[in-house]
Amino acid sequence: MKKILFAIILLLAGAIIYMATRPPYVSYTDTAEVNGVELFYAVEGRGKPVILIHGNGGSHNDMETTTRQLAQAGYTVYAIDSRGQGANTPLEEYHYKDMAEDIYQFIKLKELERPAIFGFSDGGIVALQLEVMHPGTLSAIATGGSNIFVKDALQPDFSEWFLSQPDPSPLTRMMMVEPNMSPEDMQTITIPALIMAGDNDLIREEHTRLIGESIPNGEVLIVENADHGSYIYHNRFVGDRLLEFFNRIGY
Repeated sequence: MKKILFAIILLLAGAIIYMATRPPYVSYTDTAEVNGVELFYAVEGRGKPVILIHGNGGSHNDMETTTRQLAQAGYTVYAIDSRGQGANTPLEEYHYKDMAEDIYQFIKLKELERPAIFGFSDGGIVALQLEVMHPGTLSAIATGGSNIFVKDALQPDFSEWFLSQPDPSPLTRMMMVEPNMSPEDMQTITIPALIMAGDNDLIREEHTRLIGESIPNGEVLIVENADHGSYIYHNRFVGDRLLEFFNRIGY
């Protein structure tokens, strides 16, 4: 009986110590000054850091379902409004390398230890560009519907319309001529990568496969019955896939 009571006391003591020392669950929004701009962001959860980056012209609210899933699963999620978008002040000119540097400086400012990152569309471009520019900053990358260059990356019908717009916005102008990465750039990314796109995406399947197959530890997932954003917005698909991915790589 004494041994049983002693074991119970040890278990209770261990639980008390664990509860007292584990990081608190957080839920808040704030802004950060990085790379000459102010970024609005939301934080949710407790645990290893995961950064979420929305698509062109969107905001962190686009990722609310995925944010909630990851936070409830034991991660601290940083959902960031990209420069000039969401709650941030619009700009007259945009470049993916600037956005990548924004996130890099955000990681350093918040002292995040090699976070994982998921980016949708433009957000995925930013994630890949970040790891190319600053190797070893991240633990893992996942993208959805992203491209690494423009020529032959888009579906032909969409590309013809998109590239012929007469008076594009600053954000659209960026997408017409950027990004400018290469398969060789992807080969320098040594961390695990999950490269996703819908089977009816605006990005050609061949291009999606080129990205994933060029990354040494990359894998490709073509989502069935999905367009560019249907598996992203208010959908649990990405959160479920990310949790499976993180479990496989031990993150």
